Amino acid sequence: MSSREEQLAAFGRLLDIMDTLREKCPWDKKQTFDSLRQNTIEETYELATAISRHDMNEISKELGDVLLHVVFYAKMGSETGDFDIADVCNKISDKLIFRHPHVYGEAAAQNAEDVSHLWEQVKLKEKGGNKTVLGGIPDSLPSLVKAYRIQDKVANVGFDWKQKEDVWDKVKEEIGEFEENPSEEELGDILFSLINVARLYKLKPDNALEQTNLKFIKRFNYVEAKAKEQNKNLQDMSLEEMEELWQEAKQV
Repeated sequence: MSSREEQLAAFGRLLDIMDTLREKCPWDKKQTFDSLRQNTIEETYELATAISRHDMNEISKELGDVLLHVVFYAKMGSETGDFDIADVCNKISDKLIFRHPHVYGEAAAQNAEDVSHLWEQVKLKEKGGNKTVLGGIPDSLPSLVKAYRIQDKVANVGFDWKQKEDVWDKVKEEIGEFEENPSEEELGDILFSLINVARLYKLKPDNALEQTNLKFIKRFNYVEAKAKEQNKNLQDMSLEEMEELWQEAKQV
């Protein structure tokens, strides 16, 4: 692994390259905060995909793409005199120190759960921080992640089930209401309650769903490939024929 000196040199090299590109490349020169926003979102999702696949080489590559965007925004901020990369680093460093009084101060935390409870208290005291418990949740978060964060935050201030097993009655209740009245609202209630189950059992619902997505894609690709080997189109196959190939795919 690289030494700290090598790491700092590599970061300095990236900053120098960004300076050059901003000066000499027509595309980089014309970019703004607004024009880069969608690219940043896409790069973040590409990183998330690499993480879900546990592809370390790809994770390293995608982290570089995300880091480029951080450096790019900081460069544009320095051009307007609003902030630069030092401000970015110092602000996150100050925040980390402030939010870890159990490491840098006198507070006590014995485990990760204690830390989570402590964070919610600290965030409400933080200058310029959250004014309400749910105030720090971004509006643009994907719904699945947002639901988990909502439940996690309110749990950290004591609004939670006494026993995790109690949540199953709520799930059954929501399913019953959906059966009586199939609607988006009732479906949303089921999903929200299932996300609560995931949180209580210390599972990440977005990770779980993505793993199922990838598993389904792999199996369906197998079915499609086998159909082509048999010179058949999926549209012309019976459900029974496809189900037979699907069962084969589950054994691969």
